[in-house]
Amino acid sequence: MGITEYLPQKIRYEAGKYMTCGLEEIRVRAGRPVEYIFSDHSLCGVRTERKDIEEMINYLSDYSFHAITQQLLAGFFTVEGGHRVGIAGQTGCDKNGITSVMDIASLNIRIARQIKGVSMPVIPYIRDGDSIHNTFIISKPGNGKTTFLRDCIRILSDGADGKRRLKAAVVDERSEIGACYRGVAQNDLGASADVLDNCPKAYGMRMLLRSMSPDVIAVDELGGADDIGAVNEIINCGIHILGTVHAGSAEELKNKKIPEGIERFIFI
Repeated sequence: MGITEYLPQKIRYEAGKYMTCGLEEIRVRAGRPVEYIFSDHSLCGVRTERKDIEEMINYLSDYSFHAITQQLLAGFFTVEGGHRVGIAGQTGCDKNGITSVMDIASLNIRIARQIKGVSMPVIPYIRDGDSIHNTFIISKPGNGKTTFLRDCIRILSDGADGKRRLKAAVVDERSEIGACYRGVAQNDLGASADVLDNCPKAYGMRMLLRSMSPDVIAVDELGGADDIGAVNEIINCGIHILGTVHAGSAEELKNKKIPEGIERFIFI
């Protein structure tokens, strides 16, 4: 299903003109013009109303709003093609957090794209014979470490570097690595990858360790004490880890708790 088919009828033609021009996001807000966002600028389109938002939600949920209700509590959901849809509007809350999402007034479609081959130059540095070194990919937010991690997984899972394919188990807490739709990764993670979608990182790593007999576990944005504890368990069990961590420099990295078993650091 193409991106434009998720949009209200009144803006499909307009949006279609931008699809081959590097469009990154489409923001639809009740009572405001549609905003088309590119890497270096944005453009405004026709004005949309609440009825257009409702029409769009019907398309995005395949006319089954209850099917995406649980995902909406996280503030986003993923549609066919791996495109991620963020929402804003009125919520119901209790002491444990958000319990319901009502009057949705804004939708943001982040258009999924992969950059294949971007990590190939560093794969020899990561590889350890037919396995890998325990590796952390380090960068500031927004520098592309998830894109880099995704490509590493694809190469290792496919054996695209000419070496043995590795069984890659991916914990995708925010649905950004595999961009799963109905449990199936929409991004290309290679032939030997399995994805646990929308699952907390520490819990997911331990679950995949027990259930999928992986060669490597891949996870994005490690940081909390639970995450680091799970990484230590994985390494102690002889399974290799490929993960990303927020840090702007080697000096900043020193202030973070890093498992002793990490052998390679890649700064991007």
